[in-house]
Formats: sequence, structure tokens, C-alpha cells
Amino acid sequence: MPRALWLLIIGMAVNVIGSSFLWPLNTIYIHDTLGKSLSIAGIVLMLNSGANVIGNLYGGHLFDKIGGYKSILLGIGISLLALIGLSIWHNWPEYVVFLTIVGFGTGIIFPSMYAMAGSVWKGGGRKSFNALYVAQNLGVAIGASLGGIVAAYSFQLIFLANTIMYVIFLLIAVFGYKGISVDPAKQKHREVNVKAVNRMNLQALLILCLGYLLCWVAYSQWTTTIASYTQEINITLTQYSLLWTINGAIIVLGQPLLNGILKHLQSSLKKQILIGIGIFIISFFVAGKAGDFTGFLAAMIILTIGEMFIWPAVPTVAFALAPKGREGFYQGIVNSTATGGRMIGPVLGGILVDHYNMSTLFTVLVCLFITAIGTTLVYDRRLKLKENVTAKTI
Repeated sequence: MPRALWLLIIGMAVNVIGSSFLWPLNTIYIHDTLGKSLSIAGIVLMLNSGANVIGNLYGGHLFDKIGGYKSILLGIGISLLALIGLSIWHNWPEYVVFLTIVGFGTGIIFPSMYAMAGSVWKGGGRKSFNALYVAQNLGVAIGASLGGIVAAYSFQLIFLANTIMYVIFLLIAVFGYKGISVDPAKQKHREVNVKAVNRMNLQALLILCLGYLLCWVAYSQWTTTIASYTQEINITLTQYSLLWTINGAIIVLGQPLLNGILKHLQSSLKKQILIGIGIFIISFFVAGKAGDFTGFLAAMIILTIGEMFIWPAVPTVAFALAPKGREGFYQGIVNSTATGGRMIGPVLGGILVDHYNMSTLFTVLVCLFITAIGTTLVYDRRLKLKENVTAKTI
């Protein structure tokens, strides 16, 4: 891999380590410490995710206009200021305000990271995006593991640790990313005409992203309703955080095995996504029957295998579909879709659990996955996407 991609991988890992101190515990903090209902917790996380959606779209636009270096620095700056505020004021309603600002700032960062990864190693195809995905989950494994331990001692230290990691990320970006930014002036020779963007490609991406959104709506329950439910059945914070540590560890250590499976199956990205959704369904069936830590551990392991198939594949398809000079915009769509799922998920899950029960929630989630299978099957009907993706990613 190019040196520039390694710098992006390290920055992504540091970024996610910091955020993983907090995001798995958000619902628990709002519900148990601040004393708010699951529905209110869902609304708070919806605000955070809504701001993140806006940040993703804006960040993708900025990448295409001013390059990744400046875009990432802007996102880090906004997030860091909000995290400093959150470290000082983390009661109600200040918590809501700063968490929303953090969502916007982090949203600006991610499209540029992914678009830069695709740009610095165009011959790598899916390997570039998979490398960032692994870095994210390494960050989750480390951050969630430490976060559960720190939170058991003091939530105050959680906010401080998140802030410190963002300071480190800022230093990495300042000294490491300037030389690998995409100069927007050099993109002019590509003669990109926004009005002439391939509408069929964009339509295909939007249909695919509809199913991607539904998958994230379901997946987000693990950090919201399922997180709170584990506390009710006496699973400790340390045990819950351990689930995410295992999630990240499997993703990092399981890459050679996954690559072997995909090579053996000669799987297209479309088949890869469909297999992942099927595994997700199995995971939620297991979680719906779980009543102790062992049951949720089994469900998490299955869930992790499913996400290893899906999450890296969608940004790879987006990069394959993106016209030259619009890579940032297309990655912004993918990232904002994932964030949209995380925005809708907590509200939907909170309402279903507050007014019905966990069993109803799991039934609804399986229906969402079935719908996602449908959108994945038809998204490329008007395209010869298999040949296009193969040419650009393998």
C-alpha cells in the first residue's frame, strides 16, 4: 500500500479510538445518568446523526472543491472545539448541543478520508476502502474496550479521553495529509460538467443506498435499544464494551480468511452485499432469543461477519460509479446514508420498545433486511455494473 494510505489508516484509527470511548455508551449515559427515556435518547442521537448527514454531504462537496487536506482540518477543528465544550459541560441540555456539533464536524471528515483513499491508490480497488474499514474497527476494538473500563470509573474521563485523541488526530492531519490532498485546480482538466453527471449511475447508487440505510437502521440498535436492554438483564458496562472489542478484533484478525472466501467464491460486490444481509438476519434472530451475555456474544460474532461483507463493499461501488472529480460527492452520499440509518434507528427503536417490546423490534428489523435484499437485487438493473465494478476494483 502507498505511504499516503498508511497515513490515512493511522489517522482513521486514532479518530475512531477517540469517538469509540463515547458512542457505544451514549444511550446508557442519556438514559441512566441524565435520566431521560429511550425515546428522548433516540431523539438526541437523531440530532447528532442529522448533523452528521449534513456534515457528510458538505464534506464531500468540500473535497471536490478545496481538497481533502483543508476539509479534514475544518472537520477536526469543529469537532475538537465541541469536544472541549463537552468535557466541561456535559449535563442536560448542553450535552445535546455539543453532541450535535460533534456530529457535524465528524461528518465533514469521513467523505474526504474515503475519497482520498480511493485517489491515492486507484489500482487498489476495494483494498483501499477495506483498509480504512479495518482501521475503523481496530479503533472500535481499542476505544470501546478502554471506554467501558473508564466509564465504570468516571464518565468525566470519557469526554477528556475523546478530546485528547482528537488532538492527536489533528497533529497527524496537519503534518501528514497536506502532501496527499487532491488539488482542486488539477481537477479542472477532467472537464467535469455537473449537469452531465451520469444520472443512471447516481440513480443506481441511491437505490443501493436505500437498502444500505435500512441495514444501518437495524445495526444502530446495538448501540441504542440493545445497549440499554443489556443493562436491564444485568450485563455490565464492561461486558457490553467487550462485545465491541470482540467485534473490532474479529474484523482485524479475520481479513485474511474473508479475502480467501471472497476469492474462492469469485464474488461480485453485489453478491457480497447480499450474503452480508443474509448473515445480518441470522444475527438478529439470535439476538432476539438471547437472554444473557453468551447469547449476545454469539449474536455479535455473527453480526460482525455480516458487516465485513457489506460495509466496505458499498463505498467501493460508489467509487466505481463516481464520475471523475465527483468522488467526494459520491462518498458523501454513502456516508450520509449510513448516518441517516443511525439517525432513524434510535428513534424507531426507542418508540417500538417504549410502546411495544423487544420482540416487536426484532421482527420489524428482519423486515427491513428483507427490503434491503430487494433493493440490492434491483439497483443495477439498468447498468452493466458487474463489468464496471470488476474493471475498477479487482
